[in-house]
Amino acid sequence: MTGRITAVSSNGTYSFSKPNRASVTLLAGLGVEGDVHAGETIRHQFHMTYEPDLPNLRQVHLMHEELFDELALKGYSVTAGRLGENITTRGVDLLGLPTGTLLHLGEQAVVEVTGLRNPCAKINDFQQGLLGEVFALDPDSGDFTFKSGIMAVVRHGGTVRPQDPVEIELPAPPHRPLERV
Repeated sequence: MTGRITAVSSNGTYSFSKPNRASVTLLAGLGVEGDVHAGETIRHQFHMTYEPDLPNLRQVHLMHEELFDELALKGYSVTAGRLGENITTRGVDLLGLPTGTLLHLGEQAVVEVTGLRNPCAKINDFQQGLLGEVFALDPDSGDFTFKSGIMAVVRHGGTVRPQDPVEIELPAPPHRPLERV
């Protein structure tokens, strides 16, 4: 399965959205160069307060552009970087990947998928009601659905740009489904 990158985004300060860039540089073991969430230990504001020494499993946030299409059908206007992702893709079933999948981005960069993004309530501050579209409870099974992208760590650095290919390298079986990180 091969897809492509449609946008790359980063922000050096904490804010909900991240501006699109012509390119971003991924740094092995750290994340997106110059992004506020880059680092060896956790950089999420809430988690830093309680568990500042945990390893940063959220170095890179990837989101599938197909979600924006789905949200548009429900009246929401969302574009790349607006939900805080670093890399926006098309043609890759990000949510269906198993934990440990390697994503080859562009010519050199490789990230390892660590889990699902846990959407936060700030999504409703961005657009009222949006949280319910990216985070839902199935009343029959009691299972939660998380659609707001996946998180990864950088295994091999490199520069990535819009239109770069995304190639998928699945881990050896048995595959572990994604969980929130």
